Amino acid sequence: MADRDASQPPGPAAAVDLRNLLSEVPAPVAVGHRIVHSGPHLTGHTLIDARVRALLADVADLAPLHVTPALRMVDAARQLLPDVPHVACFDTVFHKDLPAQARTYAVPERWRAEYGLRRYGFHGLSYSWALKKSAQALGRPVDELQVVLVHMGGGCSACAVRNGRSVDTTMGLTPLEGMVMSRRSGSLDPGALLWLQRRHGLSTDELDDTLHRHSGLLGLSGTSGDTRDLVRARAEGDAAAALALAAFTLSCRRGIASMAASLDRLDALVFTGEIGEDQPEAREEICSALTVLGVRGGLLVPELEDLMREGLRRIDQAAGGVPVLAVSTGETQQIAAETRRVLGMADGTR
Repeated sequence: MADRDASQPPGPAAAVDLRNLLSEVPAPVAVGHRIVHSGPHLTGHTLIDARVRALLADVADLAPLHVTPALRMVDAARQLLPDVPHVACFDTVFHKDLPAQARTYAVPERWRAEYGLRRYGFHGLSYSWALKKSAQALGRPVDELQVVLVHMGGGCSACAVRNGRSVDTTMGLTPLEGMVMSRRSGSLDPGALLWLQRRHGLSTDELDDTLHRHSGLLGLSGTSGDTRDLVRARAEGDAAAALALAAFTLSCRRGIASMAASLDRLDALVFTGEIGEDQPEAREEICSALTVLGVRGGLLVPELEDLMREGLRRIDQAAGGVPVLAVSTGETQQIAAETRRVLGMADGTR
């Protein structure tokens, strides 16, 4: 009905932007909020009340790029719409039943029990949507599928789904772990961080800022964290852009292969997220080097408008290899569905 997209996280003007949007649409009966990290005490999508708001504030430092600005919007929306229910929809919920061996870090029991050190996993709203669409495309029930889902955007991760449930994923305690991302480093030798602190005197704040905002594709290329820019620059002979893309696609292949190790078979490889749906060069370079998993290159390249309209496309050549799907990102639709589910709504009515 109406939307507003911003290139920067919500700031002091968030309430003004939201008020302007609300002036153009019928009064909503509910509000759904994407919250990346649920923390240890919230294991399902839930109504936001004072207790839930406090719990979210307590875990904001586990996903500072996401939770802190999201809470600004939660507060602005609750102030502007105090008489409608507000629902927190978490990216972590999809992974809440991770097997113990997949969620547990190999650290002393005290760290795990006292500090709560464990793996959570993220991009769950995107994965929920992509899994449902993939089952439709393959003509099989969700609870019979074993697939690897790959979300590639500003943040990147992969997930192993066995019989409809997440059994492994590349992100961990925070959304910093795992594959190379747009501006985030992905996994890094923990000894390197200790060395940077001891040998070069880098502070926690310096490490935090660099790993979250100045690493990944941007750090490797020195120019951009956007794969579209880097593909163009590589074609013009930019060696740093070429290295950034090579490191990125290798990181994605490593992530996919490690997720496949948690499955008995691979029924499909599914790409979603902004890069996953709209960067055919990245998809091709990933798949053409995954023949060990039965995945093949030579992928079809659907028009983005067609993919967005239809919601998904099978893009492999269907010649005996593992099916490869591109699914348009559906986090917004999944938030709407989860909000209705929490509130017991049917067909948008309470």
